[in-house]
Amino acid sequence: MRRTRDDWTEIALRALAEGGLHAVAVEPLAARAGATKGSVYHHFPNRDALLKATVERWEREHTEKVIELVESERTPHYKLRTLFETVLDRHRKGSVEMALQANAGNEVIAPVLKRVTERRLGYLTELFEQLGFDHEHAKKRALIAFSLYLGQAQMYVTLPGLVEPVLDEAVQVLTKR
Repeated sequence: MRRTRDDWTEIALRALAEGGLHAVAVEPLAARAGATKGSVYHHFPNRDALLKATVERWEREHTEKVIELVESERTPHYKLRTLFETVLDRHRKGSVEMALQANAGNEVIAPVLKRVTERRLGYLTELFEQLGFDHEHAKKRALIAFSLYLGQAQMYVTLPGLVEPVLDEAVQVLTKR
């Protein structure tokens, strides 16, 4: 089977979620896919190029596409609820988010993570402004919501089943005036 660039970034995303940054290495990825290293190098000149394409794919799929989905909701309250429910995917086997956060100083990951964080905080600020909060309070709630998300994402990995029961209450606390 001939692998595409998209196939390799999907394989790398899974490896990143399951094994962290060190799992995104050409030889183990090729072995995992039953392919040769040459197949990877056909699409990417080196590991950093593969990693960059992988985290940029994560950026598109886990930020921009999620925002598009959330925007289909009618009210800011349901948008926020849908956002939390969507980003805390119950079916993932690891956490790309946690792997990226743990390697935030990496020269390939850092600029993408910074861009994603700014985009997410900006979007959350907009949601809280739609809920009637002034800009400064909306920014503060956005930061609290994002921090809550990061904590919940970590708990999904380490303590599965613990977060789901409090999701609605978390949204209520965040949206209470």
